Amino acid sequence: MSEKFIPVADHRSLSREPVVPAVLEAPTGRLEDALARPLQDLRISVTDRCNFRCVYCMPKEVFDKDYRFLPHGDLLSFEEITRIAKIFIAHGVHKIRLTGGEPLLRKNIEKLIEMLAVLRTPDGKDIDLTLTTNASLLARKAQALKDAGLRRVTVSLDSLDDATFRRMNDVDFPVADVLHGIDVAHRVGLGPIKVNMVVKRGMNDQEIVPMARHFKGTPFILRFIEYMDVGSSNGWRMDEVVPSAEVVRRIGAEMPLEPFERNYRGETAERWRYADGSGEIGVISSVTHAFCGDCTRARLSTEGKLYTCLFATRGHDLRALLRNGRNDAEIAAAVSHLWQARMDRYSELRSAQTAAMREAAPKVEMSYIGG
Repeated sequence: MSEKFIPVADHRSLSREPVVPAVLEAPTGRLEDALARPLQDLRISVTDRCNFRCVYCMPKEVFDKDYRFLPHGDLLSFEEITRIAKIFIAHGVHKIRLTGGEPLLRKNIEKLIEMLAVLRTPDGKDIDLTLTTNASLLARKAQALKDAGLRRVTVSLDSLDDATFRRMNDVDFPVADVLHGIDVAHRVGLGPIKVNMVVKRGMNDQEIVPMARHFKGTPFILRFIEYMDVGSSNGWRMDEVVPSAEVVRRIGAEMPLEPFERNYRGETAERWRYADGSGEIGVISSVTHAFCGDCTRARLSTEGKLYTCLFATRGHDLRALLRNGRNDAEIAAAVSHLWQARMDRYSELRSAQTAAMREAAPKVEMSYIGG
């Protein structure tokens, strides 16, 4: 039997130190890119490690026992993360999401949350501080996370069927433990809790309606995410994508839905509510209905590289600026320079050219910069 071979580019070495402009313009609280999209959201990966090997994110064929994760000294310290966060907040960021890998694997993550939770926007408002997790450690950590200042969590859950879930996480982790983690997080006040299901045709799409039925009438918001062509390790194919329109049709045939307005500009999920008033679902159509035009998100990798698009091919090394003695004004000016030049809109350009684009410049892996 032939071995499965998945070519993956190691983006940890693909970066450049940002240019610090000669004239340092102070942040104004509003920073727009070349397409007039404001910088409002910062997603921070706090670890490149995960205890799951989900087939669409960190497949065992790549992330095996010989895979070399980043050494601790390469990771941004909590002090460095907080310093960068302050700079982004000065530019208009008001939402920070901690991701990974699995962020709850980062030792003393509660301390980082404490440091970030006290930050305020230029007009004195709290930061919307949240975290995405596979919930494997959530039950034991939920209270400490809440006490540290975390507002809410998003949980990744791709099936309620235990056999399907264990097959997808590929480490034989039971679905009951994830559901328990969600319940504990709700009980301690981390909410509203969102539950994200990545839908892959032929693997878990039979779970769409059961998932909707399970979470209907609960405090939890279920969101269905189209299987995305992020990175190279997941062997993505278009015929494995279940379009969001199909998801809505399947659910609506049994539990009638009606469209619902978005919460804010740049929200990734299209919202639908049950006609009987028993809650809502969301669909994230990153393949079939691109939302690049409203994208307000920047991503910071575990070792301090800034990515202005989830589908980026190269990062910008903010850690180099931090550790080479640059002051906050210089780093803020460098970030401003990068964002103002930003023209990323990969999903809008996704077409017959996509395969050629991927082959010419493989994109960064989801596990490296988070979703």
